[in-house]
Amino acid sequence: MSGGPAPCSPQEIGSLFLFEKLTPEQLGRLCGEGRVERFEPGPVYAEGDPATCFYVVLEGTVVLSRRVGGDDVEVSRTSQRGVYAGAMQAYLGERVPQVYTNSLRVTEPTRFFVLPADTFASIMREWFPMAVHLLEGLFFGSKSTQRAIGQRERLLALGSLSAGLTHELNNPAAAAVRATATLRERVGKMRHKLRVISAGGYDRETLARLVEIQERTAEQVAKAPVLSPLEAADREDALSDWLDDHGIAEGWRIAPTFVQAGLDADWLDQVAAAVDGEVLPGAIGWLSYTVETELLMDEIEDSTSRISHLVDAAKEYAQLDRAPFQIADVHELLDSTLLMLSGKIGQSIEVVKEYDRGLPRIPAYPAELNQVWTNLIDNAVSAMRQTGGGGTLTVRTARQHDRLLVEFRDTGTGIPADIRDRVFDPFFTTKPVGEGTGLGLDISWRIVVNKHHGSLRFDSEPGDTRFQVLLPLTAPDPDDTPEEPA
Repeated sequence: MSGGPAPCSPQEIGSLFLFEKLTPEQLGRLCGEGRVERFEPGPVYAEGDPATCFYVVLEGTVVLSRRVGGDDVEVSRTSQRGVYAGAMQAYLGERVPQVYTNSLRVTEPTRFFVLPADTFASIMREWFPMAVHLLEGLFFGSKSTQRAIGQRERLLALGSLSAGLTHELNNPAAAAVRATATLRERVGKMRHKLRVISAGGYDRETLARLVEIQERTAEQVAKAPVLSPLEAADREDALSDWLDDHGIAEGWRIAPTFVQAGLDADWLDQVAAAVDGEVLPGAIGWLSYTVETELLMDEIEDSTSRISHLVDAAKEYAQLDRAPFQIADVHELLDSTLLMLSGKIGQSIEVVKEYDRGLPRIPAYPAELNQVWTNLIDNAVSAMRQTGGGGTLTVRTARQHDRLLVEFRDTGTGIPADIRDRVFDPFFTTKPVGEGTGLGLDISWRIVVNKHHGSLRFDSEPGDTRFQVLLPLTAPDPDDTPEEPA
């Protein structure tokens, strides 16, 4: 609460480091257009309010805070004479929103020298024109640099993900091509075998039984169980013996295919009982081609489904054809990012998902959250690589009061105590030259805190590092989201 204006002494304000080089005439103008004001303990101004004044401390204690989500976080507390706050960007005029970028309060009776923002702006431009040009260049240049670097960081991440996606797509695509070529060959042989059977003088009833057996065999392939290597080897031996005992040539080659399709000796006994002995070799050969074509079509279906799944994951990750701001399922975003990064994560790192599927969808910028997940997962993988082996990446979601928690836990080297205060600083990185820009966590912090009104924090010790993202379950309209600070 303000105690009202008090007499302004040019000598007193001239003793402040901010004004110590000014002439008596300049100090007189400051006192004439400004004022000394005393505030009782409490707020002076609030973040987001119109920036109308520039404040300089004469005596007392001040506290500066920033709003993070729904909390006010203290960023500075001082009793030093001459410290200043308030409308420090008034000289930029209407080119930037003239609002307070923090909140100011006093913890004891405190006196300020208060200068109206318009006066502060005109004095800056009149007394320090060169300094104003330099400050303008620094301000707008910094924002342009941040935008360019942020875009560069996103392009680097996209390039890395594209390389991984290309690799992931290549495997099922190559498998589908190989299976298609083999399928064409097998179908050709199957047609030839059918011509041989039909020309063999078999009666209509025998052919009907063969077709029925073929249909039942195809159905059996679809129900094939998953066998252990030992179980599969035992079945192959048993089928090879059965085929040899019944005069079937190259039984050792046919047996593995039948085992993969879920056929066993009991099934072949049913086949032998359904046809005459002289028809059996041809029937077995025809069934072999039937089984192979079914297995090849399954392989093609699996490969193309994998390709479709990867493409869907890429679209989900990039949020193509989606609104920038929408109601999103965090688990879908996490799954698409993990799939996109699966090549980089590799086989030596185990991924454990501990999802609370009961969590609601939340208002968010999904594409930007995917960038946060990418940065945090990439850092976790790098930390585990430094241990010389694999590790475990645990991705956990939960509800904490009115927020949704996403936690990334790794078993890597941990963050040394002496650098923990710097991990969110721009351009700070512990990765080798060429492997990191030092902007991943800075950009992640901006996305989570400034864009989503959430919080990003971490706790670390060797073998257990946890980065936690806390997001509001509800969010303001995207038009109300403040511009990122410079």
